[in-house]
Amino acid sequence: MQRAGGAASAADWYTAQQNWEQELHGLLGIAWPCPDGGEFDAMWPEVIGSLPEVDQSSCCHDAGKGLARASWCLTRHLKPERVVETGVARGVTTRFILEGLASNGDGHLWSIDLPPIRDQAAPVGVAVPQALRTRWTYLRGSSRRLLPGLLELLDDIEMFVHDSLHTARQVRFEIETVWRELSPRGVVLVDDVAHNTAFREFTDRQAERASSLTAAADDGVRPSFGILLKPQVVPDSARPM
Repeated sequence: MQRAGGAASAADWYTAQQNWEQELHGLLGIAWPCPDGGEFDAMWPEVIGSLPEVDQSSCCHDAGKGLARASWCLTRHLKPERVVETGVARGVTTRFILEGLASNGDGHLWSIDLPPIRDQAAPVGVAVPQALRTRWTYLRGSSRRLLPGLLELLDDIEMFVHDSLHTARQVRFEIETVWRELSPRGVVLVDDVAHNTAFREFTDRQAERASSLTAAADDGVRPSFGILLKPQVVPDSARPM
C-alpha cells in the first residue's frame, strides 16, 4: 500500500487488527473472553498510579496498555520459565510480566537496558516492587553487547519482548538473534513495529513456520506492536530438503 501522492511509509506495510486479543487467543487455543483479563484490568490503574511523577520528556518510553496486556496474557497462558526483554524504562511491561510469573508460581525475567540519559529521569524498573525482584535480573548495557551471551547462558527461552531502540537494524538483530534460541511454541513481541519494516520482513520469511499478528493502537487504526508465535512442530513444507 502507499499513501496519497505515492509516498510510502513503514506503517503501510502493516494491517492493524482491532480484535487482536481475540485473534491471539485463537492462535493459542485459549478460550475467549480471556479468563485472566479481569486480573489485568484490576492491576493496570494500580500500577500506573504507583509510578512517581517525573518530567514527561523522561518517561515517554513507558509501555502502552496494549503491550502490557499482551505481555501479561502471554505470560499467564504460556507459563514460560525463561523470559527476556530489551528496554525497561520505568518497567511497566516488566512489572506485568513479573506479576504473571508470580501468579504462575514459576519463571524468571532477564531485562537488558541502558540507564536513563537524563539525571531527572526515573530509575530503571521503578515500577517493580521489591516482592517481585527475586524473579528479575536486570542487566545494564546494550542488547548488542549483552543479548547473545545471555541467550547462550540460558540455552533457550520461551518469550521475548523487544522494546529497545526501534531502528530497523536493531529490530532485525534482536529478532534474528532470539529466534534461533526460541523454544517451540515460544513467542516474540515487538513494540512500535510501524517505525520500520523489519518485523514485517521477518514474518514474511517465516510465513510457513510461524503465526503472526499486528495489534492496532488505541485509535484502532495505527499499527502498534507485533506478535510472532513459533510453532511446536515445523511443517514438512518448511523443512530443509
